[in-house]
Amino acid sequence: MPDQEWTDPYCPVARTVDLLGDRWSLLIVRDALEGVRRFSDFQRGLGIARNILSDRLRSLLAAGIMAQRPNERGTRSEYVLTDRGRELFTVVAALRQWGERHAFTPGEEHSVLLDTATGAPVPPVAVTGAHGGALDETNTHVRRVEPRG
Repeated sequence: MPDQEWTDPYCPVARTVDLLGDRWSLLIVRDALEGVRRFSDFQRGLGIARNILSDRLRSLLAAGIMAQRPNERGTRSEYVLTDRGRELFTVVAALRQWGERHAFTPGEEHSVLLDTATGAPVPPVAVTGAHGGALDETNTHVRRVEPRG
């Protein structure tokens, strides 16, 4: 993406938000992770306008997060996640779990991510260090890159 203007060119979080920072892009990725492939199915499931969906899909294609391929009948294209896109599973799972804890009132119904093998809810996503212990903002730091020039 050589023509991309980055909010903060040295920060991986800022670049990721630049690529995925609107609600539609992440919801398209969420739906693709759940098996949605067709334009019409994305549109119907999300209730998104055609022009916005087209724009977001173009952006996801350009970022290498999704790819377009002919469907089984060869009549229309479908959209599939690339390896890069499938790597967003952990991000979406972490957002889902944060939302379960903080975006619903106690007892309010919501969808739940389940382990297919056991049927149990997926355990909380956690960042761990080489020692196996939990990492958070108190025991990590960012090595910043200073802009040149």
